[in-house]
Amino acid sequence: MTSQVSSPAEQADGTDGSDAAVVGEQRKPGGTKDVRRLDRVIIRFAGDSGDGMQLTGDRFTSETASFGNDLSTLPNFPAEIRAPAGTLPGVSSFQLHFADHDILTPGDAPNVLVAMNPAALKANIEDVPRGAEIIVNTDEFTKRAMQKVGYAASPLEDGSLDGYQIHPVPLTTLTVEALKDFDLTRKEAERSKNMFALGLLSWMYHRPTEGTEKFLKSKFAKKPDIAAANIAAFRAGWNFGETTEDFAVSYEVAPAAKAFPVGTYRNISGNLALSYGLVSASRQADLPLFLGSYPITPASDILHELSKQKNFGVRTFQAEDEIAGIGAALGAAFGGSLAVTTTSGPGVALKSETIGLAVSLELPLLVIDIQRGGPSTGLPTKTEQADLLQAMFGRNGEAPVPIVAPRTPADCFDAALEAARIALMYRTPVMLLSDGYLANGSEPWRIPELDELPDLTVQFAQGPNHTLEDGSEVFWPYKRDPQTLARPWAVPGTPGLEHRIGGIEKQDGTGNISYDPANHDFMVRTRQAKIDGIDVPDVEVDDPHEARTLVLGWGSTYGPITAAVRRLRAAGEPIAQTHLRHLNPFPKNLGAVLRRYDKVVIPEMNLGQLATLIRARYLVDAHSYNQVNGMPFKAEQLASALKEAIDG
Repeated sequence: MTSQVSSPAEQADGTDGSDAAVVGEQRKPGGTKDVRRLDRVIIRFAGDSGDGMQLTGDRFTSETASFGNDLSTLPNFPAEIRAPAGTLPGVSSFQLHFADHDILTPGDAPNVLVAMNPAALKANIEDVPRGAEIIVNTDEFTKRAMQKVGYAASPLEDGSLDGYQIHPVPLTTLTVEALKDFDLTRKEAERSKNMFALGLLSWMYHRPTEGTEKFLKSKFAKKPDIAAANIAAFRAGWNFGETTEDFAVSYEVAPAAKAFPVGTYRNISGNLALSYGLVSASRQADLPLFLGSYPITPASDILHELSKQKNFGVRTFQAEDEIAGIGAALGAAFGGSLAVTTTSGPGVALKSETIGLAVSLELPLLVIDIQRGGPSTGLPTKTEQADLLQAMFGRNGEAPVPIVAPRTPADCFDAALEAARIALMYRTPVMLLSDGYLANGSEPWRIPELDELPDLTVQFAQGPNHTLEDGSEVFWPYKRDPQTLARPWAVPGTPGLEHRIGGIEKQDGTGNISYDPANHDFMVRTRQAKIDGIDVPDVEVDDPHEARTLVLGWGSTYGPITAAVRRLRAAGEPIAQTHLRHLNPFPKNLGAVLRRYDKVVIPEMNLGQLATLIRARYLVDAHSYNQVNGMPFKAEQLASALKEAIDG
């Protein structure tokens, strides 16, 4: 969905949390129910993994984006394709934070929880603050279902939920009743209860409905009866909110007209932004894009999306395993394509030998790692930042690789372009470290104009580049550009440019096999110097009050860190912030920046990997703040930790 925003102003979000403020109240024209205006709302849809919570959240998000709100989402689902129904491990949820101003995170705690069954209620109730609204599907609160998750008595009747605003709604019964005129079995009708819930929430928060109805008609175009049933359930949910006495108030969250620069916006997830960034990079480089990949959570969406882009010259190859995927991609790089392989942490481990081969061959190759919880299979659907040291050192020998990390879902587009720039200019594999939080989360993205995209065009070798002592002209595949130290890129089949490739050490210049100790030392140091000499922008510091404490982050911690910093500054606490996109090489001014502060705090979703690198490189006593529970940081949690650092 796209929307047009016309104001260039920005409004800072001081809390980015769960405390939605009431900014106005009015009566609906011609109606009897109150309408309250809020500046922000956090909603969490939760149910069994077969209840369609991700689809429900996606549709609510799309309508919210088209309405013009700023937003941030957090899908959270089990790794099993179909976990046991009604169990705690099988709970799937989708959290959406939307506001009338600039926000940064999916929110710390929901203002509204939609619980489709007892398991969903029990799995999420600890995150819900007192006074929040809880909509429960009472039809699912049977004795057996409650016992399955450990409820000795119904929480709807034992007083344990007295501190919340409970809305008991027989969602299943109401859905079946709304679809009684359709030729559906009861089980088929029950599957539409998520659309009934979506209709109810759409009424509560004045979301547009046209997009959802159009989506349902398209999704079920080959099953028009199913499309009509889902639309009927969606409308029934809306009408239920309009007519029932239990919902006496609806809410409005105005568009975030002042939050964004002028432009055309759409809602985008991190993996989709990465895909579009890769396609754009190939067009800007005037090279065909080749993806060699093996499906793995949470990176598979990139393969799915790029497989649709054949009209842009994209070729995708689903290999039989991770090693074959990167092998094919490296072959495509040798053949003159912008070559990409996508994976997650376990796949990077399998690809490590071929990444080392790409370092030796000095060919451009993008290795995209959508990080997840580990080690081994770990937590496939949960997020983590624990692959940094693997990206830095996870190969045999001295095999340096540049590392780029996006900070938000929309920023994945720009990070893909930057990774491609480095790979093509310096003839090197590049690691791009996203993670599950960015990959599955979404936010508004301003669609760039074509003239805003970088020129990535490359010049292939065309003929001889070296003159021998006897005056004959030859092609040396390892004769380097004096500025970038990049070797020439010779496309196979170009007459006179035949050269040897392989993993055995090359002789400087000629590329012939060499076991000479001095030559090996020279080549190792030259490859390292090439990476060290990559031109990356200086790191920028946000420090309006000359603080003594600096918080340093990388990757997806940007949103929670920035929200926490805003909270502290709103409370009068001076704190500086900077965030790294380039993790190898580091920006040249980073050491000077770090030494300006008495304290440096590095929050990471690992056990201190960036902190380890910072301490070793700059001899700075950086303090780690770490979390490895498969979930992103909460803003309030980080604010408390940073306040302790300031006061300590």
